[in-house]
Amino acid sequence: MPPNAFAGAQLSIDLDAIAANWRVLGARLRGGARAGAVVKADAYGLGLAAVAPALYGAGCRDFFTASLDEAIALRAVLANCRIYVFFGPLPDEAAEYSRHALTPVLNDLDQIETWRAHINRGGAEKAVLHVDTGMSRLGLPPEEVARLAAEPERLAGLELALVMSHLACAEQPETAMNEAQLSEFKAALAALGPAVATAESSLANSSAIFLSSEFHFDLARPGAALYGLNPTPGKTNPMSEVVRLQGKILQVRRVDSPRSVGYGAAHVVTRPSRIATVPVGYADGYLRSASNRASGYVRGVQVPIVGRVSMDMITLDVTDIPPEHAQPGALVDLIGGPHSIDALAAEAGTIGYEILTSLGRRYRRHYIENGITREGAA
Repeated sequence: MPPNAFAGAQLSIDLDAIAANWRVLGARLRGGARAGAVVKADAYGLGLAAVAPALYGAGCRDFFTASLDEAIALRAVLANCRIYVFFGPLPDEAAEYSRHALTPVLNDLDQIETWRAHINRGGAEKAVLHVDTGMSRLGLPPEEVARLAAEPERLAGLELALVMSHLACAEQPETAMNEAQLSEFKAALAALGPAVATAESSLANSSAIFLSSEFHFDLARPGAALYGLNPTPGKTNPMSEVVRLQGKILQVRRVDSPRSVGYGAAHVVTRPSRIATVPVGYADGYLRSASNRASGYVRGVQVPIVGRVSMDMITLDVTDIPPEHAQPGALVDLIGGPHSIDALAAEAGTIGYEILTSLGRRYRRHYIENGITREGAA
């Protein structure tokens, strides 16, 4: 019996679309540049064990994870690829990088010292140097870049695969911060000079691939766009749809005024109505902030969410849908088809990233690969 065989909703994940999106993004890069893939957070919630091999099959050889645990899990799936770990090594973790052939991202002078000590004990793996150009999260801040430039011996013995930075506003092409960060990144590369001369450079995330080719450098790091989110907000989405979420109607109730619907009596009907209950709620990643704002679609016709999203259920007004099309067992499109993940995010007052990575484990998952649909693990 497949996982979640009796689930009230099904989540379809199109691996062919993910592979196609990777190829589209790579084709946009300037000559000599290549695309990697960010597969952190279980491949943005879609299943690392399924997504990573699909990307590898498309030609991807550079993968980025957030944590060491994620990287170890990825190495168990893919033996022959480069795996970079954004968080970088703590002193008691360095040996694990060697054990699993992983590449740490060094985010400050302390991590550089940690890695040098590991190399001096016999480790031989490459590393990535992360320069902060405006995010003020991970990465060497300007004062540490200046110190490293003045004391290049701090990098002695290290083999750097990449020097990278990360853009804060790449999805806003009009903002001056993009050019400012680009200039700061170039200045850091120049200041570090011979110490990083043999390393490749990486700056572009998904949206930066759609900025000028100056942002492309040697290796781009797309994430969200691989999974179908729009990297060019306000414009037509150039990416293929990856996710489709469909819920089954459990029950249709006839309700007339002044009856209310759901917790807090947050919706009161104003006409004779038919209310459909679908077993998807905030425990499944359908955010509570979508209450009274989001929509589903029945056979392409929009039906509004009415009342509050609860833990396990949502309620939709299907009054204008022919009764024979809105019966128990009928499917309601919640994501995909006529209703993109970015559209749901806008209705819920958030971003597609949060919707995507919140999708729960109670759905019956289907993966589409080579045109064939198969059951997937929850």
